[in-house]
Amino acid sequence: MKMKIYDKLREELKSLIEKNNLEFEEITIKARPLSPEEAIGNPEDKDYPLITGRERMMQAEFRNAVGQAYTDMYGNYTGKLSEIASMELRNNFRRAVFISSLNAVMRYLGMVDRTMHCKDEEPKLCGTHLVEYIRQKYGQPRIAMVGLQPRLVESLAKHFEIRVTDMDAANINTLKYGVLIQDPATNQENFQWCDIGLVTGSTIVNDTIGTFLIYKPVIFYGVTIAGAAKILGLENYCYCAR
Repeated sequence: MKMKIYDKLREELKSLIEKNNLEFEEITIKARPLSPEEAIGNPEDKDYPLITGRERMMQAEFRNAVGQAYTDMYGNYTGKLSEIASMELRNNFRRAVFISSLNAVMRYLGMVDRTMHCKDEEPKLCGTHLVEYIRQKYGQPRIAMVGLQPRLVESLAKHFEIRVTDMDAANINTLKYGVLIQDPATNQENFQWCDIGLVTGSTIVNDTIGTFLIYKPVIFYGVTIAGAAKILGLENYCYCAR
């Protein structure tokens, strides 16, 4: 399943390059990790993973367009678009370069419009809006959430039954907003229990997305998966992204 996912994304990127006559141009993608302030600004709350955790937002720049991807393996990269389209996606760094670049190219071509993380107090607004988004579309579901996004958990826990897992060992078995953060080993049990899944889009970078595509319905949240969601036909929520 997972290889088919990346094969499809790679084929789509190569097709976009060909259709838009980009293969003959010396076009270079520049990717770099953002500082917490660059990625999320200066929010009042300081418990966001981008601030406290070991992960960073990678940003790719393509002409005048920007694409981002959340990853725990980051660094600088400069290369031609054609090289990125053929890159072997063997680790999180390479997948972050590929996914952020895909987002930047699709943003440049007008295929997606939310490829940059929200900042400052916008995550709070995102969490408030998500409650209404879910209510209007799914009623009063039980939610299995993958990836601790503090403002989303804070808002959702007030209105829904919710279970949350996270890969950061520092969060596992801690209580956040009345919710016990669980080990990812409980994901299968939680998805059998829930009515809908709410999954971080960074699963497209850390190579775990295939685990969740067998479930319906699933909402993938965040800017990381913007381009891939468009290609794969996945539901993507990211209300305040730029």
